[in-house]
Amino acid sequence: MKHILRRLLGGLLLALALPAAAACPRIVSQSPYITQALEWLGRGDCIVGASRYDKRDLPRTGGIMDPDLGAIAALNPDLVVVSRGTDPAQLDMLEPEARILQVDGFDSMAGTEAMLLDLAEAAGVPDARARVDAYAREWRERAAAVRGGGRRVLVISACSAQPYSFGRGHVVGDAFAHAGFEVVETSERIRHLRPGEEIPGIVAAVERFKPEMVVSLTPDNAESCSAELGLVSVPVIGLEGRHFFNPGPALLTGLAQLAEQTEQ
Repeated sequence: MKHILRRLLGGLLLALALPAAAACPRIVSQSPYITQALEWLGRGDCIVGASRYDKRDLPRTGGIMDPDLGAIAALNPDLVVVSRGTDPAQLDMLEPEARILQVDGFDSMAGTEAMLLDLAEAAGVPDARARVDAYAREWRERAAAVRGGGRRVLVISACSAQPYSFGRGHVVGDAFAHAGFEVVETSERIRHLRPGEEIPGIVAAVERFKPEMVVSLTPDNAESCSAELGLVSVPVIGLEGRHFFNPGPALLTGLAQLAEQTEQ
């Protein structure tokens, strides 16, 4: 119960304690996408510690599933922001006690708006609502500019040892749906495509869902990650995964790239 109350009250108390012109709160970010969002909100300089996955040169504070309480406490933070992968109860023993905010954003584009607003208000960002409203308008404009035309699309991540596809209940699938595509994956969030699974691979997924195109979210070109991509019977388009995997402002760039790559 303690961690629930801290989550509910923490952001409000911190926002009340920080007037618009106040100095930065000391923030620990427990996920790279949280760091990116804070930077976009103009609070990047407030971050005093980050998880082991972050690329910024900051003191390390453990991982998403295993936050390092000692390292976090040593930074004397005002605010610790964790993702849905962290159990806030793990932070109940944190001394000195800091305000805890848990955010998500992985479920939908609307969810990214809610995440940004929660983060902005908790971090005392001036004009928080105006910033998030501008983001909401911009992503909708960029999605409308794609003109997917109802084309059936299978969106996958094929570069890891465990490729997977995205459903409408994931922010990636939701972004493509708003861009006018029919997302063919029927799993709500993601589906693993590997031996032993219901659908054992990318080729099998294409045969089952019959998309008109496959979009591969990769760090490089579409066929550099999986040999299966060269075997599918429909066009394959490669997009930079870094613009889609992190919910929030990076999706603006992803939608712009999607428009460029799929225009008829």
